[in-house]
Amino acid sequence: MHEKALIPNLFRTEYRKIVSVLCSTFGIDHIETAEDIVSDTFLTATESWSLNGIPENPTAWLYTVAKNKTKNHLKRNNLFQQKISSEIKYTSSNTEEFEIDLSLKNIIDSQLAMMFTICNPSISKESQISLALNLLCGFGIQEVSDAFLVNKEVIYKRLKRAKEKLKTEGIKIEQPSVSQIDSNLETVLTTLYLLFSEGYYSTSQNTILRKDLCEEAIRLTLLLLENPITKTPCIYALLSLMYFHSSRFNARINEYGENILYDEQDDTLWDYASIEKGIDFLNQSASGNSLTKFHIEAAIAFWHTRKKDSGEKWENILQLYNQLLQIEYSPIAALNRTFAFAKVRGKSVAITEAEKLQLTDNPFYYSLLGYLYTDMDNLKAKENYENALKLSNSSSVSDTLRKYIETLKEKEKFKL
Repeated sequence: MHEKALIPNLFRTEYRKIVSVLCSTFGIDHIETAEDIVSDTFLTATESWSLNGIPENPTAWLYTVAKNKTKNHLKRNNLFQQKISSEIKYTSSNTEEFEIDLSLKNIIDSQLAMMFTICNPSISKESQISLALNLLCGFGIQEVSDAFLVNKEVIYKRLKRAKEKLKTEGIKIEQPSVSQIDSNLETVLTTLYLLFSEGYYSTSQNTILRKDLCEEAIRLTLLLLENPITKTPCIYALLSLMYFHSSRFNARINEYGENILYDEQDDTLWDYASIEKGIDFLNQSASGNSLTKFHIEAAIAFWHTRKKDSGEKWENILQLYNQLLQIEYSPIAALNRTFAFAKVRGKSVAITEAEKLQLTDNPFYYSLLGYLYTDMDNLKAKENYENALKLSNSSSVSDTLRKYIETLKEKEKFKL
């Protein structure tokens, strides 16, 4: 691989690993120091490799340079060394004896510790996801800002506030105890779930970025299976949900980055290997006595991978949505239930169900009504799509809504 392509690829895969290890070593107060050391390591790689060529083992080269830069930093900054000496696992005053452990096990352990640190209830969900993307996924500020569809300055400020809050709260980066896992695992899973959703349901037209977000969410969730304490049924349920959804990724986005409705998807584009993984994880999630929202959502996603548009399929989906809303109500789940309700009971009664929700500030509410009224009352369908268009903040969604509106206009002309 050419140096210009290799370094960005290694930055994505190795930056997060070295940062996690250094953060775990130095503590929460020195996240910026860890980031600076690793960034400087990649800058050195860019300069050296352009002059001397790519080394035989680029990853080992990066690890060696990162270790040396860490030692040099400790030499130059005696005060820094004194501050962290009680936290770092060495007692000698001789910096040369200090060693950074970049073994696979310590990298995995450090990333797990960072995950539980970042997913702390003291900071907002948006901040948790932003930190996860930046520190655990190796996303640059521009990529994080693109994921959230905000400018870079917003992300800079969000990350800075989040780091300061974690420092103020005195949160330690350490392997989570059984009690911490019991109390914080749901927060961690919710953050990973939202990270996946940020890619899967994003209104961004950057398809590569959207896929990257989904893949990173899966990678981080798989890390939880590496630790026997976090290897729980709900982890398998969340992974099952992610694999089922990601299996339909290519079919639900067209070449322009626009979303394609489920009824219009080409199922030959589905990834059946991912569906099989989803089924395997769903089966493994069945152990234990607890039924979480992830279990139910995974089961719903499973039925969406079944080709046959049968009454049995939609009846199962409807009953699962009924269960899901009892466990945890959400407006989006209620809207999705209404779509399944229409498949089972028909559009006419589904319209009554949908209008009971009165989610008049939600564009998806009007989009659903537009779908339900289509071919029943096309004037009302057009009116609802127009209301959805007024509320839409996505150019790709707006383009899709305009197409529906134009189609309805053509239908009315044909009637005349």
